[in-house]
Parts: sequence; C-alpha cells; structure tokens
Amino acid sequence: MATKIRLQRHGKKGKAFFHIVAADSRAKRDGRFIEKLGTYNPNTNPATIELNFDRTLNWLQVGAEMSDTARAILSYKGVLYKNHLIKGVAKGALTEEQVEERFAAWLDEKASKIDSKSVGLVQNAEKERAERVKAETKAAEAKAAAIAAKNAPEEEVVEEAPVAEEAPEVEEAQAVEEAPVAEEAPAAEASEEEPKAE
Repeated sequence: MATKIRLQRHGKKGKAFFHIVAADSRAKRDGRFIEKLGTYNPNTNPATIELNFDRTLNWLQVGAEMSDTARAILSYKGVLYKNHLIKGVAKGALTEEQVEERFAAWLDEKASKIDSKSVGLVQNAEKERAERVKAETKAAEAKAAAIAAKNAPEEEVVEEAPVAEEAPEVEEAQAVEEAPVAEEAPAAEASEEEPKAE
C-alpha cells in the first residue's frame, strides 16, 4: 500500500480549511485516511499550521510520499530538515547533539523571520490606516472649502447688490422730483408774463 501525506479540504466555499493526513494514495481526496497529522488554515496571515511533528517525521522515515503542497508545509515547519539531519546521523556524518543544535538554530531563525513578518504586517496596516485617514481628512477639507467658496460669494453678492441698486434709485428719484419743479417754475413765469405784456 502506497501511503501519501496530503491535504483534505474542509471548510466552506471561499474559506477553505485543510487537514493534513496520511492516507492510502488510492483513496479519495476527502475520503478515508490512516492518520490525521495536523491542520492548515490559509485564511489567516501568516497561514496557521498545526502539526504533530513526531508522527509526521515518523511517516516520512517509513517512506510516505508527499503531495506538492504538503511538501511545502512540511518544509516550512522543519520536518524535512529534521529528517535530513537524522539521515546524516545514520550515515555517521553528524551526532545526535549536532542535530539538535542545528535544528534549534534553524527553529530560532525561522521564528525570527515569522515574527518580523507579523510585525511588518502590523506596521503596514497601521501605515495604510494613517494614510487613509490623512486622505479622508484632505478630502473633507477640500469639500468643506468648496462648499464655503460656493456659499460665500452668493451671500456677499446678495448683500452688496441691493445696496448698490438702492443708491441709484434714490438719486434718480431726487433728480426726477427736482427736475419738474425747475421746469414748472419757468413755465409759470412765462404764462404770467404773457398776460401782462398784453
């Protein structure tokens, strides 16, 4: 029986969640399996991987094959590296102590990379939020300025226009009132002078 370490799809549409299983290679993708080794959730950032390290390593040592995605996950968690180091012990190239030291150093380096990535994600999120707030503030200020510019000239024109219009009307009315008086007086004088001349 050919054993394969692969993923079983679970979860809902658009939110896939996977179980990492050791199964017969002839079984259906989501069908029977021999042992559940862990879970993989790609919906989080970074992806959440829970793995039974010892059992997975045991399956590798007895010759289980891996799917491409399972190989990438096991490499990410260090199972393949540990298997490689253990093979070095079997060949006599390394000792158990050297294997543990090298693997501990690798785990520390990997943990620091993951931490720096998570810190970078948080900083990027804060930076994007600050830029978004800044852009929204600028847009709000521009909108307020546009509204103020739109409303301000109308109020000034309305206030100034009646004052400018009233002043000429008053002057014209005074001119009209004064003009007939000036015209009537000479006419009256002329009519009074005519009968006297006769």
